[in-house]
Amino acid sequence: MKVLVINCGSSSLKYQLFNMENETVLAKGLIERIGLEGSMLKHQPAGKDKVEIMVEVPNHKVAVKLMLDALEHEEYGVIKDTSEISAVGHRVAHGGDRFSNSVKIDDNVMNELKKCIQLAPLHNPPNIWGIEAVREILPDVPMVAVFDTAFHQTIPEYAYIYGIPYELYEKYSVRRYGFHGTSHRYVSMRAAKVLNRPLETLKLVTLHLGNGSSISAVEGGKSVENSMGFTPLEGLTMGTRCGSIDPYIPLFIMEKEGVPLEKINDYLNKKCGVLGISGVSSDFRDIEQAAEEGNRRAKLALEVFAYQAKKYIGAYAAAMNGLDAIVFTGGIGENSSTVRRMICQGMEYFGIKIDEDKNKIRGQEADISADDARTKVLVIPTNEELMIARDTVALI
Repeated sequence: MKVLVINCGSSSLKYQLFNMENETVLAKGLIERIGLEGSMLKHQPAGKDKVEIMVEVPNHKVAVKLMLDALEHEEYGVIKDTSEISAVGHRVAHGGDRFSNSVKIDDNVMNELKKCIQLAPLHNPPNIWGIEAVREILPDVPMVAVFDTAFHQTIPEYAYIYGIPYELYEKYSVRRYGFHGTSHRYVSMRAAKVLNRPLETLKLVTLHLGNGSSISAVEGGKSVENSMGFTPLEGLTMGTRCGSIDPYIPLFIMEKEGVPLEKINDYLNKKCGVLGISGVSSDFRDIEQAAEEGNRRAKLALEVFAYQAKKYIGAYAAAMNGLDAIVFTGGIGENSSTVRRMICQGMEYFGIKIDEDKNKIRGQEADISADDARTKVLVIPTNEELMIARDTVALI
């Protein structure tokens, strides 16, 4: 059974084609700058050279056609024709409180997805464009929607309700949702395998650290907290997102800096975070290098990020009344030994200690705990695409 996994952004389309008999990737790729100048297809068939093609891609429908053409291309394709694709799984950012699990897509689901646009106006529309394009081009192929928010639907009411009039929750579904759920679910399951313990017995803090970062408390295999909230803006200070701040600050910025209301969302999402603190970059690799060269603000940005992560770990250990392991994943969590070390330093009270030699790894699964650590520290590369493919097979 071959399953195609698609993740559409506003100007990009990422894809992977899986052979689910052995869960191997047959091909993966990226179409970037959709609707912009300089659009490009980057296609990587398994065991073959990577293909890069400059091509005009005015919209997501053209992008889907380009992807399918690449998959069945005579030279660098991996299937004879699209009839070999048994199902398509789509990543969808926000399912609101309507979807607590992945679902097979039909007209009713599409209507509900459109209602969720108000909750994720930047992310859900391109997700929907991708679904609509595939439905038009491959009308007979079953499709599944897998939601970033679904895993966090087990967060208890007292943890997701904000201190605002309850009527706003009832009218507009204003509550904490949490994101990166597919990643947190995957690494939690892998952690149980690595620790050789039933997932139902574990209390984990999973740290998905990248340009967008979130931290989850996972108790017995269920999410009970996530640092992101009503939107992915809440939580840690991220690459360009401010994270949790005093609610009055946006009003203050609007007044003092003359940022109009219609641009404050863009300001908080794209001009803040470690970029704003460091003045160097939103890329942690650049910030780490600048810090090593003596840049004070770059060093401060790293310290802010690590300090906030520590606070979440401590808070979530308290919320679960225990902690068996913490798990690092995402681009930063998997690859930055510096960030991992900074977060784990000074957490011996929680039994967290890492081995400096073990911590030198990049992008590979490992237990980096010190031998005498009571709480395990794991690095587990995430695989959201495989999780989406598995959910798709289960539903189809």
